[in-house]
Amino acid sequence: MSLQAFSAEALGTMLLMLLGCGVVANAALAKAKGNNGNFLMVNFGWGLGVFAGVWVAATSGAHLNPAVTVGLLVNPNVEEYAPGIDKTFLNTLLYFAAQMIGAFLGACLAYVSYKQHFDAEEDPAAKLGVFATGPAIRSKGWNLLTEIIATFVLVFVIAGFGLTPNGLGPLAVALLVVGIGASLGGPTGYAINPARDLGPRIAHAVLPIKGKGPSDWGYAWVPVVGPLIGGALGGVVGAALFAGL
Repeated sequence: MSLQAFSAEALGTMLLMLLGCGVVANAALAKAKGNNGNFLMVNFGWGLGVFAGVWVAATSGAHLNPAVTVGLLVNPNVEEYAPGIDKTFLNTLLYFAAQMIGAFLGACLAYVSYKQHFDAEEDPAAKLGVFATGPAIRSKGWNLLTEIIATFVLVFVIAGFGLTPNGLGPLAVALLVVGIGASLGGPTGYAINPARDLGPRIAHAVLPIKGKGPSDWGYAWVPVVGPLIGGALGGVVGAALFAGL
């Protein structure tokens, strides 16, 4: 994996998180113009964040998500992660590293953009919600299952995109993420991306956010493990169903 591809993957993931965490901040934080915005607004913000990230990360294949990387890793029909990037253990780790770096930096930039609003917000849960997902009803087994199902849909459908005529590229992935959020995002806030949750959660833990509470590390494994399982299943089932088509 070249430095150019690594940088593209990190930059794309950073843009995804900046716009994604930014739309949550706009909807959740005191005195923001989008305060009290509805969940569909958040879904579209994340979807457009995906659009921007995928668009600029073309050099790396624009995974932007360890679950997507894992889905490609287990797919025997995929020989390269992107043109010129071999599917190797080292490159897998480099994708994970770029995604985590980008996710952390994007969350930090969202914090800087809304710094005064973080200061004005009194609810620590609202501040954490800008960075990390959390369940509407805390039941880690069911929360894990939701993340597995939602991420399966993401990776499975992505596996079939190559079969569509005149592929829609970044727009197709963006609309898929909007649809998953609108349909399956209610129980957990749909991380569907380990870097999306873990990178910003680390940012929440280390940033000097006024009046912040704990980072809820007891739940943090759910939006990491669930998407990795769902991504692997999506890659395997997608490979079996779309092989030879």
